[in-house]
Order: sequence, then structure tokens, then C-alpha cells
Amino acid sequence: MLIDVVVMTLQYAAVLTDIFDHVSTEIPADIIERVLLGEAAVEDASALIQCDPAAVFKFADILRAKLAGNSASYIINRNINFSDYCIGTCRFCAFREHKGFKMSLDEIVQKSAQAVQIGATEVCIQGGLMDDMYLEDYCNILKAIKSRFPQLHIHAFSPMEVFHMARTSDTSIKDTLAALKQDGLDSMPGTAAEILSDRVRREICPDKLTVEQWIEVVETAHLAGIPTTATIMYGHIETTDERIRHILTIRDIQRRTGGFTEFVPLPFMPYNNPLGEQLMAEGYYATTGVDDLMIHALARILLYPHVRNIQASWVKLGKKMAQYALLCGANDMGGTLMEESISRSAGALNGEYMPPEEFRWIIRGAGRDAVQRDTLYRPVASK
Repeated sequence: MLIDVVVMTLQYAAVLTDIFDHVSTEIPADIIERVLLGEAAVEDASALIQCDPAAVFKFADILRAKLAGNSASYIINRNINFSDYCIGTCRFCAFREHKGFKMSLDEIVQKSAQAVQIGATEVCIQGGLMDDMYLEDYCNILKAIKSRFPQLHIHAFSPMEVFHMARTSDTSIKDTLAALKQDGLDSMPGTAAEILSDRVRREICPDKLTVEQWIEVVETAHLAGIPTTATIMYGHIETTDERIRHILTIRDIQRRTGGFTEFVPLPFMPYNNPLGEQLMAEGYYATTGVDDLMIHALARILLYPHVRNIQASWVKLGKKMAQYALLCGANDMGGTLMEESISRSAGALNGEYMPPEEFRWIIRGAGRDAVQRDTLYRPVASK
């Protein structure tokens, strides 16, 4: 026991020395120490934002290396957005009834088969909210896929979808999640978080679940053995303080449950939606590159060491900016996707598919070792 304590103390001292050598002239020592203890506060984050961005990026990169080494990961997966019909009223959405479609079970299974053919280990399934779709219907999707491809990891249904199906089917959140897990749900995307501020949510998605309800769904999933991701959609009407508190809320949940596999910052896409039209009319077009890199760095710093993985979304950021984020705290570039519809409909300019070979090329170009992973961040032998 004493040897373990000595080793941990030496490791901590080595990390502290490394950070001080690189960033202590720009970042106060007391903030660095609180970050290393996993106890950074709102005031610490506010102070970091005022520091030289290059120092913050370097700080985040050092922390990344402590948790992920020199590796950066990607996953071979496929998105299946099974319908764009939605009763939601989110002002940032450009996907709702973009084409007017709803896939049959056979179509969903066929797309899953195509994913398996390219070596995918995961299908990510989400759709719009419909009054005539119940818990049984969502379970049927899971069973249809698992009956054909039991090895395929199903990463499906946002907290909003779970909340909606529980409401339409008159079941509790706990019972809803139990039924989904029994029929094949392996993990959930932590979307529908947007900004975890009820003030913001009342303005951009008034009919969506509240902050308290989002937390309830996510924590109930974690306690049921269903891991989730966590996201933030930033760059619209939220304040810097609300961004920071969002990230710290994720940290608090992770301390309680340990159920988050990753944190994914998602810049707001301002095109083809009412919220974006309003902001562009006011002269605000999109996030800047520095803003994008800063929130990835800040997420790494504030979530250290509780959430090990920070993902840079190549679809939202673009391939080159996502690559640069690997030098600012991110250690993952997400998935091949095959068929990403939601971001594209909101004006994202990047493709719907990126092959594994290109992921490896981009990651190596950032000086990292490319690692193919599964949904739970376990290495997968690449072909």
C-alpha cells in the first residue's frame, strides 16, 4: 500500500512538473493544481478563457497525453436516422420533415447489413418524435437488428426520445430503459443536451425535456448499465458561464455514475433553421476556429480526469479543424457514419462518410497513433 502511494505521488509530481514547465507562466499554479485534482470551479474556467489560448491548448494537450498517451481513435459505424417526421419545435433544427420519410424495419435492417459489410462495429440510430410511435416500436427496431446481427453494438435513442417514448407509452423512465436494454440497446447518445440551462432551453427548444429531466434519463440509464455519451451544442444564444456550467454538470454526473464514455462538443450550425436565420440577421454567423478549439480544450481541462475521452466531430468542425483539435485536448475523431443527415441539413459542408484509411491518415498527420476502437473505447484490430 505504501509503495502504491509513493508511486502515485511521484506520478502526480511528474505531471505537475511537466505542466509547470510548459504553461505556468500563463496559467496560475492554483488553477493547475485544482484541475489535476479534478476540482476546477466556474471561476477557474472563466480565468482560463482569459489566458493566452496557446497556453490553454498546451495545458489541455498535456492532460490528454496523461489519459490517452499518444493515441487518437476512431470507430467504424453507421448513422441511421430512421425518420424526419417530428412533433418537436426546436428552433435550431433543419432536419425535421426535410424529405418526409420513415423507414420500415426491413430498411433499417438492410442499412445495418450494409454497415456490417464494411466492418462497422456500431450502428447509431435516432429519429424524430412521433405521436404514433411507442416503446414497443422502438423495441422492435432493436430486436430486428439483434436477431440478424447479435454482435452489432446498437447505440441508439437520445434522452429526448427515451423521455418521449415513456410519455407516449405511459411507462416510467426506469421501465422504459429496462425494456430497451432487454431488447438490445447497448448504449445511448447523450444528445438533446444542447445547453443544460433552462433559460436557454426555453428559447431554443421550449418543448424539449428540461435540464432536470435530461439528467434523470441519463443517470437512470447509467444506473441500469447503459453507458451514454455527453454532448454540448454551443455557439448560439448561450453565455460563456452557461457553457462552463454545462461542462461541470457533466462532470458532476460522471462523479456520481461513471457512465459517460466521451464528451463531444458540437458547434451550432446556423443554416436552414429559424434560430440561425435570426442570429445571422444580427451579424452572427457561426463559431470561430479559436472558439471551437477553446471549448475542446476547456472540456478536457474541466473534465479531467473524470471523463477520459474528448471527441472532435469532423462532420461539424471539418476534417482539418478536427485534426487540429487533436493538439488541443481531443483524443478521438468519431466515426465513419456513412449516412449523416442531421448536420448536413443544417449546412455542414463535410461529407457523409469518411473511410477508415482517411481517419488513419489524418490522425497520423497530427503526430498521433491511429487506433480503431469500439463504442466503449476498446481497441479493435483494423483491417
